[in-house]
Amino acid sequence: MDDTHRPTLTLTGTLDREVTHRLCEEARSLLHATGADILVCDVADVGPPVLAAIDALARLQLTARRAGGRIRLRNPTPALRELLDLVGLPMDVEMGRQAEQREPPGRVQEAVEARDPPL
Repeated sequence: MDDTHRPTLTLTGTLDREVTHRLCEEARSLLHATGADILVCDVADVGPPVLAAIDALARLQLTARRAGGRIRLRNPTPALRELLDLVGLPMDVEMGRQAEQREPPGRVQEAVEARDPPL
């Protein structure tokens, strides 16, 4: 099953204890309702990467494991990925496609000589 068909939980803003508790309940419900083994957590719009965000992600991962699954992060910022690495919290990460990452279309490139007159 590709990630476009997996249950997705979108995390936004600042992740405090109250929000984390609600997200864990949603994660548990989504995993049980769908029978999926992976819950995709879109973290593109999470507030600044602080330890509260890491705590929330760790709790979500624990919740998913207790429900027989795991989480995969979608679109984490480089700062969030660095903080995850720093604290040693391994996470599956899925990066969204961005324009800079795509290959340019194949084109014929012409060499221009400096002495060629402009057209």
